[in-house]
Amino acid sequence: MHTFFTKNQEEKELNKNKHNNFCDNCLALVKLQNTNLNLQMAEENTNVPAEETVETQETKVVAPVQDPKEFLENFNWEKYEQGIEKVEDSKLEEFEKLVSENFVDTADEEVVEGTVVYLTDREAIIDINAKSEGVISLNEFRYNPDLKVGDKVEVLIDIREDKSGQLVLSHRKARTIMAWDRVNAAHDKEEIVSGFVKCRTKGGMIVDVFGIEAFLPGSQIDVKPIRDYDQYVNKTMEFKVVKINHEFKNVVVSHKALIEADIEEQKKEIIGQLEKGQVLEGVVKNITSYGVFIDLGGVDGLVHITDLSWSRINHPNEVVELDQKLNVVILDFDENKSRIQLGLKQLEKHPWEALSDEIKIGDKVKGKVVVIADYGAFIEVVEGVEGLIHVSEMSWSTHLRSAQDFVKVGDEVEAVVLTLDRDDRKMSLGIKQLTPDPWTDITSKYPVGSKHSGIVRNFTNFGVFVELEEGIDGLIYISDLSWTKKIKHPSEFVSVGDKLEVEVLELDVEGRKLSLGHKQTTANPWDKYEAEFALDTVHTATIADVVDKGATIEFNEDIVAFVPQRHLEKEDGKKLGKGDEAQFKIIEFNKDFKRVVASHTAIFREEEKRNVKAAVKRQAAAADEAKPTLGDANEALQALKDKMEGKA
Repeated sequence: MHTFFTKNQEEKELNKNKHNNFCDNCLALVKLQNTNLNLQMAEENTNVPAEETVETQETKVVAPVQDPKEFLENFNWEKYEQGIEKVEDSKLEEFEKLVSENFVDTADEEVVEGTVVYLTDREAIIDINAKSEGVISLNEFRYNPDLKVGDKVEVLIDIREDKSGQLVLSHRKARTIMAWDRVNAAHDKEEIVSGFVKCRTKGGMIVDVFGIEAFLPGSQIDVKPIRDYDQYVNKTMEFKVVKINHEFKNVVVSHKALIEADIEEQKKEIIGQLEKGQVLEGVVKNITSYGVFIDLGGVDGLVHITDLSWSRINHPNEVVELDQKLNVVILDFDENKSRIQLGLKQLEKHPWEALSDEIKIGDKVKGKVVVIADYGAFIEVVEGVEGLIHVSEMSWSTHLRSAQDFVKVGDEVEAVVLTLDRDDRKMSLGIKQLTPDPWTDITSKYPVGSKHSGIVRNFTNFGVFVELEEGIDGLIYISDLSWTKKIKHPSEFVSVGDKLEVEVLELDVEGRKLSLGHKQTTANPWDKYEAEFALDTVHTATIADVVDKGATIEFNEDIVAFVPQRHLEKEDGKKLGKGDEAQFKIIEFNKDFKRVVASHTAIFREEEKRNVKAAVKRQAAAADEAKPTLGDANEALQALKDKMEGKA
C-alpha cells in the first residue's frame, strides 16, 4: 500500500486518482519515497528530548516531555482523523516533477521512444522507462532487418498488462500514427517524400510512404502516357503528397508533379526560342486518329495527319510509332505559343517537284487506287502524286454508275493521262481510253431497221434505256413498247435488268443518240383486227367493268371496247350490268388511236327500224288496194256535216 500526503479531502481524492494512474510506476519509486520519509522522520527525531524514551523490543525511542496545553494546541487533528500525514507543497511538487521527468504514463495512448534491450528469435524487448519492459513481435520490424540492441524505436502502449502482467507495445501502430503526422506535415509544407512502389492496382499503383499505403494514379506517374506499369513495381521513387482524405484515411501521391516542375522551366526556355521554320528533334508522345503529339522537351506540338506524309494515309501509325525520335519543323503557333503546329512531310521535297518531266498528256501510267468517291477514284501515280479518274472516264457507257462499280481501294490500274497541270498540281486520268470507242463503227453495227437484244438499265417517265453493249445505249419511248397496251409508266411493262428485243428506229452519230423500239419487233395486231372488228360486225362479250359514262368489254387480250351508257339499254328498257353477257355491234373502230366503240342497243333498234319500214310498206300496199269511191266519199262528207250541225 502506497501512502500519499494531502492537505484536505479534495487533495486526497485527487491523489487517489494520481495513485491509480501511476500505480504501475510506484513500485519503481518505493526506494525514492522511503528515502524521503526516512529523511523527514530523522529530522523530527532530532527534536525529541533525550530525557524521555519509549522502549520497544529492538530499539529505544526517547519520548519528549511536553506540556498538555501546548500539545493540544499543536495536535494535528487532520492526521488523527484521516490517518495520513500532511506533506509540504514544495515536496509534493518535487515528487511530481521527478515522476514526470523519469517515468512514462502507461495510461496515455501516445507514441513514446523506447530502447531495444534484448532480441529473441520472435520478439524484441523494449525499455520505455516504465515499471517493466515491453514486448513487440519482430514481424513489425520486417521493414528493418538490421534492428539491433540499443536502437531507438517508436512504440505505442497496446496493453498495459496482459494475463501474465506483461506490458505489450506496438511499433506498427506507432509508425502509423507518426506516419500520418509526417504525411500531413509533408502535404502542408509541400515536401518531397520517398516511397516504395509495392504493386499494381486498378487505375494506378500502391506506394508505401512512411508505412502508409498511398495511391499513385496512373495519370500521376509521368507526364507521358504509361504503357507498362510493371516497370515501376518494387522501385523506390520520390513523390509529392497531393491529397489526403482524413475521414477515410486515404493518401494520394504524385510523381508527375515533381517532373512538371522541372519541365515547366524547360518549357519556358524552349517556348522563348521558338520560330516558324525551325527544325527540332522530338519524341512521339501520343498517336490519335487525327494526328501525332510530339514532345519537344517539355513542350508538346501536334503534327496533323495531313502534314505527316505527302502520300495519302488512313492512320498516323502507318508513318510513325510511339517513342520514336524524329525531326519536325515548326509550321505555326498561337500568340502564347501554347498550341504548336508541326510538320514532318515539309522536311522532304514535294513529290510534284520531283515528278518526271517525261510524263505528258496521252501517256499511259500505272498507279494504286487510294480513295474512292461517288464521282470518281484517286490514283497514286508516284508517292505523293495523285490523279483523278472521273466516273465518266471509266466506261464508254452513258448511263449513271458509281466508281465502286469499276474499281476498289488498293487496286492496281492502268490509265491514260488526260490533263496535267504541274503548277496547280492536278492530273486527270481515264480508263475507257484504253479500249476503242464503240461509236466509231456504230453505223455498220447498228443500222436503222436492224434488230438486236439489249439489257434494260434504267427507265424514266417517258421511256426505257436499253444497253446494247458497253457504251452503246438506246432509248425506247413509252409509245414504242406495245402495239395494244396503254402504258402509263415503263415499270408496268419491264423491270431493270430484263432482256428486251429491240429494233433500231433512228441513229444520230454526232449526238451519240440511238432511238429504239420494242413493239416493232412483232407484227401490228391491229392490222388483223381492222378486218375482224369492222363496222357493224356483231360479237358476243361480257361486261368487264362499269364506269360513269358506260362500260368496258374485252373481246380478247388486245381489244378492249367501250360501250356508252345509252348503248347499254336492253330491249325491255333495262340496262346491262357488270358480268352480263350479250351481243354487241361495232359502231366505231380506229386503228391509229386504238379506239373501239360497241353498242348492244343498236342491235334491236336496227331490227325495229327494219320492222317499221316493212309495216309502212304493207300499209301503203293495203291502202292502194282499198281506195274509196266517189259515193263513199259523199257519204263520209255528209256524216261529217251532220256531226258538225249536231244532228243525230
